[in-house]
Amino acid sequence: MDTTGKLFIVATPIGNLGDFTFRALETLKEVNYILCEDTRVTRKLLDRYKIDAKTISYHQHSTDKKVNEIKKLLAGGNDLALVTDAGTPGISDPGNLLISKLTDVEIVPVPGVSAVVTALSISGFPTDKFLFLGFPPHKKARNKYFRELAEVKFTVAFYESNHRIKKCLGELAEVLDKNRQICICRELTKKFETIYRGNIEEILEQKISEKGEFVVVVSK
Repeated sequence: MDTTGKLFIVATPIGNLGDFTFRALETLKEVNYILCEDTRVTRKLLDRYKIDAKTISYHQHSTDKKVNEIKKLLAGGNDLALVTDAGTPGISDPGNLLISKLTDVEIVPVPGVSAVVTALSISGFPTDKFLFLGFPPHKKARNKYFRELAEVKFTVAFYESNHRIKKCLGELAEVLDKNRQICICRELTKKFETIYRGNIEEILEQKISEKGEFVVVVSK
């Protein structure tokens, strides 16, 4: 009889803690260990829902040694859950790398919130086909990134940090057709959630706050 543990991929809220599914709550209460991008961030969520499972750090800088530790826990019959600080693990997140290395383990998705899907759902743009581009490069290939984005013939979504959102808008202004529509989602599900809409000229006139987390959606 196979006693290998399972790995549950658990989506967590992107801001509003009320966006936590019953199934995710039950899963995190039942597993033996929770793999966290940042244990301090996840602990706030766990404390809110009185979840006592042990936490283990797993993030983009984790080494093969950490992966081997995870494999040993699973081989010992322990069920594990993987969470990110916010949203769905594996989406612009190193969780997919871990999954790719666990070829003999049952992987169970526990779906929930995803910032990119949330933004697409309120954009009003066609989503029968879309391209998600993660975060733009910080330096190298950044110009190429935006030039290629402008050539895409369907809806495009990407993330941007508060430190670079102003720069990002300037770069979009250089490459986008002036009539192409944009939807910028700031602080989704949080207290100061703000949605900006319009073409690039109209967006620039709205003087978007440089605080918070952003999802940018560009129409086809």
